[in-house]
Formats: sequence, structure tokens, C-alpha cells
Amino acid sequence: MSNGFLLSSFPQLETERLLLRETTLQDAEAIFTIFSDPGVTLFHDLDTFTSIKEAIAVIGRRAKRFERGDGIRWGIVHKQDNVLIGSCGFTWNPQEHAAEVGYELASTFWRQGMMTEAVDTILQFGFEKMGLRFVVAQVMLENIASKKLLKKLGFHSQGVLKQYAFFKGQYHDLEQFLLKNKKLSE
Repeated sequence: MSNGFLLSSFPQLETERLLLRETTLQDAEAIFTIFSDPGVTLFHDLDTFTSIKEAIAVIGRRAKRFERGDGIRWGIVHKQDNVLIGSCGFTWNPQEHAAEVGYELASTFWRQGMMTEAVDTILQFGFEKMGLRFVVAQVMLENIASKKLLKKLGFHSQGVLKQYAFFKGQYHDLEQFLLKNKKLSE
């Protein structure tokens, strides 16, 4: 068992428009739809999905990561129609009381403030309930929308990590962003 941030049960969070909950096999079709969109996977370390089996594997990996205490990934559900439209979550470094945030959203919901609402909510949970000292995000340099989101949420650029990640057959430079827990830095 990991020495991560073990939670006794999967926390469900709610915002004005969204429900953040654990993903299940019933979400496989929605996850497949999201990740089969090349626009969504353009800046992601996953290839564009071509099979529902890939969505089922993602659900399994997320569940195992949570069970091990290595991270948590909430499914983002649009309350209005109860449809899963994306996900957001953390992988953590318990020794540092820190986490890395990640997220994706169905392209039909881009530029509506949905991801700002979701990520702001999980950041509050991470800082207030888990006692995280800071959260980092690593973004491909071309991902302007993600950089804007992070800056809007209060993250600050820490610079570019050259040739930092290898996916989709090549190395990528990533810009690292950092958000400190304001309550711990006062």
C-alpha cells in the first residue's frame, strides 16, 4: 500500500453547474466520446481513442490509482443533463504534501468556464481537506487555453522544462506552473 493521501471513500464534490464524482464503467461511452476527439487529445499524453476498450482501461487505471492512494480523478458531470463531460484530478507526492493537477473537457463545453469551476473546486479540496502545500501543472507550450486557465486560477509559471516528457513518439517541452496553499504561506 502507498503512503499517499488515502481517503476512506471517494469524495463527491458539487459546484453550481457540475457534479464531480468517481467514474464508473457506465461512463465508458462518454469517456470514449471525449478522447476520440483529436482536439481533446492534441495536448494530452494519450493518443486519440479508436476503441471503447481504451475508455474502459482509463476507468480501471483511475480506480487503481485511487485504491493505491496515488491519486484521484473526478469525472465532471454536467448537472443540467447528467452527462459526463470531462475529468480533473491529482496525482500526488505525499513526501512533499504536493500534487500535480490534470484535466480534460469535451470540446463542446470549451470556453464556458466549466473547467475553471471544476479545477477551482478540487484545488480547494486539495488545500483545505488534504493539506496540500502546493499544486503543480505541466502544460505543452502550444496549449494556450490551458495556460490561461491556470493563470486565471492563480498559478504562476516556473519556466520551461526542456524535452521533459516523451509521448506520441517524441519528446516535448513543458511549461510548469505552481500554485501554493495561501493558508500555509501566510
